[in-house]
Amino acid sequence: MSTHYPVLLNEVISGVNVKDDSIIIDLTLGRAGHSSALLFKARNGYLYGFDQDETAIKESREILSKTFQNFTLFHQNFKDFDIALEALGVTGADIILLDLGVSSPQFDASDRGFSYRYEGPLDMRMDRTNNTLTAAIIVNTYSEQKLKEIFYRYAEHRYSARIAREIVNARNEQEIRTTTELVEIIKRALPSKELRKKGHPAKTIFQALRIEVNNELGVLEKVLERAPHFLNEGGRLAVISFHSLEDRLVKNVFKKLATLSDEGLHPYTLPDKNRVAPFTLVNRKVIVATDEEIELNPRASSAKLRIIEKRRTK
Repeated sequence: MSTHYPVLLNEVISGVNVKDDSIIIDLTLGRAGHSSALLFKARNGYLYGFDQDETAIKESREILSKTFQNFTLFHQNFKDFDIALEALGVTGADIILLDLGVSSPQFDASDRGFSYRYEGPLDMRMDRTNNTLTAAIIVNTYSEQKLKEIFYRYAEHRYSARIAREIVNARNEQEIRTTTELVEIIKRALPSKELRKKGHPAKTIFQALRIEVNNELGVLEKVLERAPHFLNEGGRLAVISFHSLEDRLVKNVFKKLATLSDEGLHPYTLPDKNRVAPFTLVNRKVIVATDEEIELNPRASSAKLRIIEKRRTK
């Protein structure tokens, strides 16, 4: 079984205000790192865990069942979590968690195609049972213009056009099949000064492909529309992001939820001094990993945690 280190674990545990009877929804179960720690504090509560990776569900069930019985797991994308739960009669939660990072086992499994460090097929699907779009299909069939747009939007890469052109030139010679082939193509497209920079030259392009394969931003937008309103009063939603586009989206949604809106009010309605926003920001300043955690787990270096609470009406 693969090793996975839950990011910002202590900050999540303290930030979501877990209680003995908390109802917890982990929308990105992974290998149950966060969920296990939360259930240790919520012995009389209940966990509902979601993951679109069939291997993650299998391993999490093995991990959790050694200690707990108070959980139900769902092998599905988290965007429709509320529909699945309402079918069971669950209408609210005290804690909802989203960890948007790719788990270490996914990165380290060469056959998943997420990593630019290992040779493997260009796959990158989180859910290999329901998603037919792969990174190989994207790099071999998308137009040069569309590739450029993906790399510019999701990777914010200054050499997006050059990389897209080099990919199209390479695939005209032969199909691009493996991660290592793609890495070499990306390197060919970059000037030497770029290759000398710190960090792997293919990192952000692989990230952009992964986001496109799994429609990550589109799915995140949908869940952020619904998850806050699925909270019980006093409940908290915590989101860990690893990409500036994700964090910006979370930040803007949370800010809007925690701000009073005059939408729907009559233009001559007098201000109500007792009126408050339905949500409140638990942390106004984004929470990041400590130096100690980053040293133990370098992947935590880009993690950002934001938490919002649904205000009590009484």
